[in-house]
Amino acid sequence: MELLRSNLSRVQIPEPTHRIYKHECCLSFDTPRSEGGLFVDMNSFLAFGKDYVSWNYEKTRNPVYLHIKETPKSVPEDRPLKKPTLLAIGIAMIVPRGVDGGFDNNEPEYKESYSIVILPDFVSLPFPSVELPEKVRIAVDTVMSAVGAEKREQVAAWTAEEKKVSEHALTLQQIKSGVVIPPSGWKCSKCDKTENLWLNLTDGMILCGRKNWDGTGGNNHAVEHYKETNYPLAVKLGTITADLEAADVYSYPEDDSVLDPHLAQHLAHFGIDFSTMQKTEMTTAERELDQNTNFDWNRIQESGKELVPVFGPGYTGLVNLGNSCYLAATMQILFSTHSFISRYFSHQSLKLAFEMAPADPTLDINMQLTKLGHGLLSGKYSIPVAEKDVATGDVRQEGIPPRMFKSVVAAGHAEFSSMRQQDALDFFLHLLDKVERGNNMRPDLDPSRSFKFGVEEKILCSSGKVSYNKRDDCILSLNIPLQEATNKDELEAFNNQKADKGLEEDNMSTDEIVRPRVPLEACLATFSSPEQIRDYYSTALKGKTTAIKTTSLTSFPDYLVLHMRKFVMEAGWVPKKLDVYIDVPDVIDISHMRSKGLQPGEELLADDVPEEAMESAQPVANEEIVAQLVSMGFSQLHCQKAAINTSNTGVEEAMTWLLSHMDDPDIDAPISHQKSDVDQSSVDTLISFGFAEEVARKALKASGGDIEKATDWIFNNPNASLSDMDVSSSSSALTPAESALPDGGGRYKLFGIVSHMGTSTHCGHYVAHILKEGRWVIFNDSKVGISTNPPKDMGYLYFFQRLDN
Repeated sequence: MELLRSNLSRVQIPEPTHRIYKHECCLSFDTPRSEGGLFVDMNSFLAFGKDYVSWNYEKTRNPVYLHIKETPKSVPEDRPLKKPTLLAIGIAMIVPRGVDGGFDNNEPEYKESYSIVILPDFVSLPFPSVELPEKVRIAVDTVMSAVGAEKREQVAAWTAEEKKVSEHALTLQQIKSGVVIPPSGWKCSKCDKTENLWLNLTDGMILCGRKNWDGTGGNNHAVEHYKETNYPLAVKLGTITADLEAADVYSYPEDDSVLDPHLAQHLAHFGIDFSTMQKTEMTTAERELDQNTNFDWNRIQESGKELVPVFGPGYTGLVNLGNSCYLAATMQILFSTHSFISRYFSHQSLKLAFEMAPADPTLDINMQLTKLGHGLLSGKYSIPVAEKDVATGDVRQEGIPPRMFKSVVAAGHAEFSSMRQQDALDFFLHLLDKVERGNNMRPDLDPSRSFKFGVEEKILCSSGKVSYNKRDDCILSLNIPLQEATNKDELEAFNNQKADKGLEEDNMSTDEIVRPRVPLEACLATFSSPEQIRDYYSTALKGKTTAIKTTSLTSFPDYLVLHMRKFVMEAGWVPKKLDVYIDVPDVIDISHMRSKGLQPGEELLADDVPEEAMESAQPVANEEIVAQLVSMGFSQLHCQKAAINTSNTGVEEAMTWLLSHMDDPDIDAPISHQKSDVDQSSVDTLISFGFAEEVARKALKASGGDIEKATDWIFNNPNASLSDMDVSSSSSALTPAESALPDGGGRYKLFGIVSHMGTSTHCGHYVAHILKEGRWVIFNDSKVGISTNPPKDMGYLYFFQRLDN
């Protein structure tokens, strides 16, 4: 006790602003349930496993720790199950099973025991104890009652997703129209729709719901009725049952599903006895989930096949934190590359990473990548657990929860820090940017470099002269040319059969449907094929003309990532996910895609671009793209921003941008076309990127002051920038060796696939298949097993390794 009293100055009583870690080690995935328990530093409130707490003492000299140990206790077999709520399900993904607030499914409960431990000799004192100093008792009680930092943000995110009581429900005025709603047989008052019907709770009108972005759903009559009347609330018919909380109530002014505490009274106004109603329709949330399950779900997850679980180093699953499968699939593949393994595992110990980390290692990207790498690759956590899989009866592993990694990699990003599903491609690009920034002091150690390659765009003007534009990239995004399908005869016969019998694919089995099969070689050829550029300003012709652009690669990366653009526009500008197979060989050769550079006899275009040409480059939204998006229910301003920010590429690209930026804080800010002097701080930022000041000013002026678009403008207008940078031609840009890009031969071997199931990249589910030790392995969140039939023809992202790497 005297030893503790002599160290009281190193004990803090937590304040409300303190981040308190008590569920997971900051350096490993040890928890209070691990063999050695968990040690909470009573000065910094960081948590450490038994094998790592001494490192913290050596670094900080903080001697006093709260030791937390959880041991399973027996559970009566007849213990009744509890009905889970949305929040309980969400918390269950981030709170250990058996803890208050977690999802209770008769799984083991745990008993917690506490003690005070003083390092370096691990002197243990019992807790609770009246003999402990008051400061220690207060500090420990505060830690025990606090919400752990490991789950605080995720609980908040799930709470934010929970339905809220509508402000309009409390003051809703209902019209005494004498309308009585029958218990069944409903139809839209303005069309023939008999499904997806909504009862307006003000006047009793039954109207169909919104038209979905894929063309399904209603005819927008319910929302149009709101715009005409401002009657705020509607309930979806077919979702009303005795459990009124499960009814789907929508508030148009709040633009969200809500709770109506007076729903029973509001329904009775129209003669509806909710206690006798049966559920016949899916709620909005259920429909979103249902739309995620299309034909590829079973095939990609290899459902119905007896997968053999696999354990050991490199075969550790990742716990789904709630729509985090995009992260899990991406990280499993990245930690199968030599560059990430070397940087964060084989050549980086946990102790070294901790010694180099700042005071709070949970906020350091390099520390958390090292923690994740050791968690996935050491084999420490890839062991069978006693409880078998409830659904399949298979031997399973718990997997590791990437909470701290997700928190640090998503910090400051509105989408990745949420609990919503995200695009695996967007996350991959975001992560590589974070990794590059985290290694800016040692670029030679940067594993993101292994994915980078040079891209050269050759522009042939109608005058016969050329210009070259060079940039770096880390993915090849490929269009899918359906006209190159190898099974055209089968497709034609299938479509004729459908037409003759009046069949819809929704009513056909998966085995009956014939889908296009497009060779990957055709997708690569499309990328390299000549492309027309309209309204290209030619310095040779002193005006705009049509030019031809050809794209090639100036270097071949260690790892080549191919992104398949499966979302296209159908007739009538309806966006749709392509129902297509891509025939991907195990080995590809892209040697023919290497750039040849400036050729003998080619004459470069002059560099002097007049001011008026740059003014005309100022971003303006394509009216046709905006009109198509507006017709889908988006606002005019949002649609204009989407078109501008995707350079008017098309409706598909604009819609993808819009869906991922709806929560941007400036999404409703007016579009600014800055024509006066640009902001000096923006100029300085571009100068820090290596551009000359005059080039930076021209680019910012042409891009409305937006730094990101200004950077794109510089790359897309090489002639304007080259003269100011005193470069004779763009062909003198840095070679791969000079720019430190990896390079080698053009032959690559397929080693990883990220597959997507669902109607949009922002919903559904992601799964990874990885070639390990000569066999394909499926990584489906925490489930890891030998793959018997990897879906090579259904990938969203394909990962190839250069054979001479």
